[in-house]
Amino acid sequence: MSKYTNPFIARTREIDSKKQLLSSHLECVANRAKQNATAFGSGDLAYVCGRLHDIGKYSDKFQDRINGAEISVDHATAGGQWLLQNGKPQKLATIAAYCCMGHHGGLPNGGSERDSGDDSTLKGREIKKIDDYSAFKQELNEKLNLTPPDFKPTDGFSVAFFIRMLFSALVDADCIDAETFSHEAVQPRGGFAGIHELNAKLSDHIKPFLNQTSELSFLNSKRTELLKNCLAAAENPSGLFMLTAPTGSGKTKSGLAFAFKHAALYNKRRVIYIAPYNTIIEQNATVFEEIFGKENVLRHYGNYHYDDSNEESSNKRYSSENWDFPMITTSSVQFFESLFSNRTSVCRKLHNIAESIIIFDEAQMIPQPLLISCARAIAELAKNYGCTILLATATQAKLDKYLGGLTPIEIVDKPMELHNVLKRSHIKVIKNPIADNELSELLASNNQVLCIVNTRRHAQQLFIKMRSLCDDGVYHLSTTLYPAHRTQILEDVRQRLKSGLPCRVISTSMIEAGVDVDFPVVYRAEAGLDSVVQAAGRCNREGHRSADESIVYMFKPEEHTPPVSIKPNIAAAGQITQSYSDLAAPETLTRYFEQLFYNKGEDALDAKNIMPMLNDGYKSYSYPFRDVAEKFRIIDDTTKAVYALFKVPELENRLANGERSRELFRELADYAVSLYENSDIRRLQELGAVMRIKDRTGKQDDILVISPEYYDEHFGVHLSPEGGKDIFL
Repeated sequence: MSKYTNPFIARTREIDSKKQLLSSHLECVANRAKQNATAFGSGDLAYVCGRLHDIGKYSDKFQDRINGAEISVDHATAGGQWLLQNGKPQKLATIAAYCCMGHHGGLPNGGSERDSGDDSTLKGREIKKIDDYSAFKQELNEKLNLTPPDFKPTDGFSVAFFIRMLFSALVDADCIDAETFSHEAVQPRGGFAGIHELNAKLSDHIKPFLNQTSELSFLNSKRTELLKNCLAAAENPSGLFMLTAPTGSGKTKSGLAFAFKHAALYNKRRVIYIAPYNTIIEQNATVFEEIFGKENVLRHYGNYHYDDSNEESSNKRYSSENWDFPMITTSSVQFFESLFSNRTSVCRKLHNIAESIIIFDEAQMIPQPLLISCARAIAELAKNYGCTILLATATQAKLDKYLGGLTPIEIVDKPMELHNVLKRSHIKVIKNPIADNELSELLASNNQVLCIVNTRRHAQQLFIKMRSLCDDGVYHLSTTLYPAHRTQILEDVRQRLKSGLPCRVISTSMIEAGVDVDFPVVYRAEAGLDSVVQAAGRCNREGHRSADESIVYMFKPEEHTPPVSIKPNIAAAGQITQSYSDLAAPETLTRYFEQLFYNKGEDALDAKNIMPMLNDGYKSYSYPFRDVAEKFRIIDDTTKAVYALFKVPELENRLANGERSRELFRELADYAVSLYENSDIRRLQELGAVMRIKDRTGKQDDILVISPEYYDEHFGVHLSPEGGKDIFL
């Protein structure tokens, strides 16, 4: 018997010592979790999770802690134990147990029968000795029914996916109830328009394109045709769609029109726009804010932060935790890594993905080592969570085999015809390897030209050669330049292109990531065919010249070996270029991806073994959530920001004075260079090229600032040991 009698206490508020009743907390979390999970037909099961997740707080030790005892108490295991010992049917009980046991520390591995009570797995915690919590029966005496979801998971992957979604419904409910009690009210969320109002705003924006009174140019007539195709396709029921349209066709706005009309017709909750690179997201998020109003667009990617400087920003800060917003722009890294995470803070938002429209811009950039698991996640969202998916790109990958039996519906009636009428350049293959001396002379012979290569070293060496040949208008672009520096260079480049002045740019592939520039000639070092086509999107972008005179040359550098990671892509491109004349045609790209995936084999498309890890646990319902989360990394070598602040000393001073506000970090983002921790940053630290900023206490903070002498006006961050410059690979 407990030494305590009801009412039992869940927590005490610091500001006034007010206590929250445990029965009230459990009921509030259960009801909110039920509401969260209703979108995917699992409200009743989520309700049970909410009622049981904190029953460990009924132990004497936890109540002692509430009353001031400085002790640590495991209160998260009890609910899971009770479910595993008493819940029926067993599989549903196990699903709910994962959620209850993981609601603080994250979803655990399932483990095995060999595990002991000292193990942190589900099996280990099932037999762990914990404090008596039976007093919960004094306040929770209703019968708790475990009701299955409206759909039936078909394999281990599907069950594990469902557990994460149910977990999300629970932990978000728990977090909101906690913050509501701690702050005496639900923290500010909202302040945005609904889907129907946003659809009306977009309709007003596109109306002039649909109701042209003057004669349209040929290009604009095709853009309007694509827009009308998207609006017509939006009337179809929820499902999986493809939008295969070339660069410059108005694909982004047309896809957005599809999404919001479809959302309004089918009562979807939000539109989520996903792109592979921050440069694309930033560019399009600005466009979205112009259409819908800044208050209606949530940015959640990279180092973008919201603060409490005003009501709108404060709303967005809280909404970025659980994606309770009508229009979200995010990165593919953020999106996919969240879907495979086990962490409470990361998984909070997952339940709000259900009943959404999800646009994957540049869909061919789904990371190939994780392609099968990513494609399967897309299929799960479409089949079981009410999502409509739009795969939008000029270079559509063939994913049908990995989409769980779903076949995407192509929105464009005749993609090949659209490609032909909007074709702006012609790709030519230079068969013989070309040396840098010859290449630089070819580039110098063009008044305006873009050359894209595969490595930083090659870009820098070629830039040096070009500077020796040309007196003016030679630029270098790379991710080693901080964003504000890149922006200034691109502004200069665009102005020179527009004015007809000499402009020769040597760049890494970063310029292919949605950067809006228009060159008459482009040279692209051999790469995957999709990358070459993306490079072609920088040639004659505005269509002012004929396609025949706008040439993209694909060449093989004689002195530079391509990175190992893209050698299979180059090989597949080489096989395809022998058989097809139009290398940018949709049919050619389909064959390219088929060849690439065949060459690599399925093992390479699930390089982290995510699928077997999840499917192998189906019989025993033992899923390695923690292991999967650790393995599912789109970027294996973690990156870290190094700040170049020598031109903005006021920002460095704010850091040095101890400021760590979200507003400051948003300003710092323009001066951040992301570098690999295990290679780039380590080498810089060995040279003393970076320093750590100290906080107010005098301790070294984990904020790195690059010394001015290690930042070049052309190359950005570099290494300069004594005796010469060691250029980044």
